[in-house]
Amino acid sequence: MKTELLAPAGDMERLRMAVAYGADAVYLAGQDFGMRAFAGNFSPEDLRAAVDFCHSRGVHVHVTCNTMPRNDEVARLPQWLELLDDAGVDAAIMADLGVFSLAKRYAPHLKRHVSTQAGVTNYEVARAWHDLGAHRVILARELSLDEVAELRAKTPKELEIEAFVHGAMCVSYSGRCLLSNYMTGRDAQRGACAQPCRYKYALMEEKRPGEYFPVFEENGETFIMNSRDMCMIDHIPELMEAGVDSLKIEGRAKSAYYAAVVTGAYRHAVDAALAGEPLAPVWRDEVEKVSHRHYSTGFWFGQPGQYTEDARYIRDYQVCAVVESCTPDGQAVCSLRNKFRAGDELELIGPGLEPVSFSVPVMADSDGFPLEEPRTPQMTFTIRLPHPAPALSLLRRRAQGL
Repeated sequence: MKTELLAPAGDMERLRMAVAYGADAVYLAGQDFGMRAFAGNFSPEDLRAAVDFCHSRGVHVHVTCNTMPRNDEVARLPQWLELLDDAGVDAAIMADLGVFSLAKRYAPHLKRHVSTQAGVTNYEVARAWHDLGAHRVILARELSLDEVAELRAKTPKELEIEAFVHGAMCVSYSGRCLLSNYMTGRDAQRGACAQPCRYKYALMEEKRPGEYFPVFEENGETFIMNSRDMCMIDHIPELMEAGVDSLKIEGRAKSAYYAAVVTGAYRHAVDAALAGEPLAPVWRDEVEKVSHRHYSTGFWFGQPGQYTEDARYIRDYQVCAVVESCTPDGQAVCSLRNKFRAGDELELIGPGLEPVSFSVPVMADSDGFPLEEPRTPQMTFTIRLPHPAPALSLLRRRAQGL
């Protein structure tokens, strides 16, 4: 198969962005059985609309069904799986063997993908899942590039291999963590992790309450479980050579801006690799312009290490407006997201467009009157762009101190 770029879609807005910016497939969740409870997710009606939208544009839809259901939940699975099948979903992502078995019975048209939650780390377990009817395995994030290449070489060619290439990493093995459950009552295995691994911890002795002793690494850093984010945009040719069929971007709980920018950057990386060309530096720079923690290459080339100085996100850019339509001469109708005014320096980015900086001219409101500064959230206004831009292009700016 052609290498697939698989992008996250936490809701319909993020789905539209991912598709516009070049995803070959998207993965999303319904309101149950998904590992991102706070992503927004899709009602049954939204799910059908999402499938129709994607299929009309040649994009596949994968639905996560990757929690570990309890007895009181499992009775609802047949109805949910039948809905996925009837809606035309292309694949379901599953970690639980019982769910996997039910999908064969109640959703016979669905391809069955084995979730990273199942911990596929060797070729024997991949073969076993294939023997049970899996169309694809999504590898554990803890594998190295050499291990993936060996797994690919020793598994049936018709079994597809999917692997994460970008996004947040968990401090626990393949996300199997109970820290959130114990500390906050939010179940990480039901998509509600509070990420207590990102907290700052101290030690307290029981006979000296209120006295806190710092717990720190050798240089005094106190965020001792704070995983770096993964970024493999510089290594797409190596991943393709190793036999990875689907390159997966993490982030269903991230913003529509994130879905657009990261998908667009990896789209160019995949296309460059397929053409045997180097990736233009501008696209490598793009992944630095979304909210992220300090990057590493995950476990692909060895231990990723922790970033122990703080747990803050790097947020250097904000979206000011979204392009709704644009004429061939660059006259665009936009909707406001964050305030800006005439004379500010913005960047225009869009599907297939390299970012371009420009000074904001005087705009016009919906009645055609001159407008120095749009102020009302979501208001529409007209602006002259430096060149034409497709719908869902974005105006952004560097914003210190976010």
